[in-house]
Amino acid sequence: MDDARTRVDPLLPSAMARRYFLSSAGYGLGLAALGQLLAADGVLGAGEAGAAREARKAGEAREARGAAGLAHPNPLAPRPPHFAPRAKACIFIFLEGGPSQIDLFDPKPKLNDLHGKPLPESLTKTVRFAFIKKESAVLMGSRRKFERHGSCGMEVSDLLPRIASCAGDILMVRSMRTDQFNHHPAQLVLQCGRSFFGLPTAGAWLTYGLGSESRDLPGYVVLSSGRGTSGGASLWGSGFLPSVHAGVLFRNPEPVLNLTDPPGLPRSLQRSGLDALRELNEARLREVGDPEIASRIASYELAFRMQAAAPELIDLSRERPETLEAYGVGRKDAPIQGEHRGGGPGQYHSFAANCLLARRLVERGVRFVNLFHASWDHHSNLEVELAHNCGMADQPVAALLKDLKERGLLETTLVVWAGEFGRTPLGENRQGYARVTGRDHHPYAFTIWMAGGGVKGGLTYGETDELGWSIVKDPVHVNDFHATMLHLFGLDHLRLTHRFQGLDARLTGVAGRVVREWIA
Repeated sequence: MDDARTRVDPLLPSAMARRYFLSSAGYGLGLAALGQLLAADGVLGAGEAGAAREARKAGEAREARGAAGLAHPNPLAPRPPHFAPRAKACIFIFLEGGPSQIDLFDPKPKLNDLHGKPLPESLTKTVRFAFIKKESAVLMGSRRKFERHGSCGMEVSDLLPRIASCAGDILMVRSMRTDQFNHHPAQLVLQCGRSFFGLPTAGAWLTYGLGSESRDLPGYVVLSSGRGTSGGASLWGSGFLPSVHAGVLFRNPEPVLNLTDPPGLPRSLQRSGLDALRELNEARLREVGDPEIASRIASYELAFRMQAAAPELIDLSRERPETLEAYGVGRKDAPIQGEHRGGGPGQYHSFAANCLLARRLVERGVRFVNLFHASWDHHSNLEVELAHNCGMADQPVAALLKDLKERGLLETTLVVWAGEFGRTPLGENRQGYARVTGRDHHPYAFTIWMAGGGVKGGLTYGETDELGWSIVKDPVHVNDFHATMLHLFGLDHLRLTHRFQGLDARLTGVAGRVVREWIA
């Protein structure tokens, strides 16, 4: 099949033909227009506009070099989907550690009735746990109160009242399952489809398949708060795809560094140095034909353009005061006693700012935003620490959903809330713990939810047994979730492939099905 997404990107010198000139000319013309567009929008001041004029002159020179066949195509240029999409952007809220579905989204009255009772050995004898001692483990009920919300009657815990107010826009999936019961392998499954290093993440696959509509920001951005995920950079890498498709990590609290030139260094001199570096890289590209050199060139050019665009992006003071208040930007952390797995002081503000920044990114054409927070790994002190984390997340996530909807963006922006797995209905009785106050890892049945981007709002999908141990209706593997997510973006997960080590690799591996009941 003749689809650019089913073969290696044509970045080698032998392929530098007419379309290469056209796309490389886009670099020059895009830079030439960038300053005018930003100035017209009131983004650039006089000094910045002058820098943009210098960038325009340099862009004209690069356009001339492109006509000579020396440039390469923009690897993040927008590409058409396989079929009409429902979603254009994704904000993936990943709560590392495994939020307890039993205490948030999947109420189990029977579990409360059996609190303190052991499970039958038939249910646990073949099951692996991270820390639970099977011989003495007993069931642990939930203290949370659940109420029905909206006309759909969706049940949500009292810890998330603001998110619950958005029930009509939420697709709740209570029947998720994964293959891994430890954090890093399960995080790789959720982000990459399988528990192996060196695989592209879902965000990398989306930019590989569709490119990005942003001309001056990365197509895939990572925002992180808390103490950091155990998976680290493996959760936003490009794997065997060109590295230009990897997620770009924005720092916290200062998202992007080095946005201003050093004193005495004019923008024109910086541009000249970058042009010289580009010429060296292009010469090397012609010599060895390594597509990673083209990715390097594109990254340098993007970094230069971001110097003009990023200051406006990260300046949250441009937002209305009522918007900042709705998200909770500037909130003080709630007091907490315990291990404070959520990441230490400042997380309430940090997470809220990231939620608002995620909206600003998709507004500007960024394709995929990963919003990470760690940790929700509550082996102990569940009551206190889960309440603390929910207090951090509930307000800004609900504000994000409502803000996207008010701006007409929710219809085309898929918002995902997920952890790598759930928590056991058994209390954790790890050796050395005086009391049972938490839950162990549970990959066999957990809950995620989605909103916008073409999914059915107000739907609760799937069902677990009366204890929350196993799925009894409509099981969904992570590979099925990925296949459905790609479908919402107009991509067939069977056709979105990349030739690697002699095989046509894909996000869903050899599995995955589209869950059509989710699609509005």
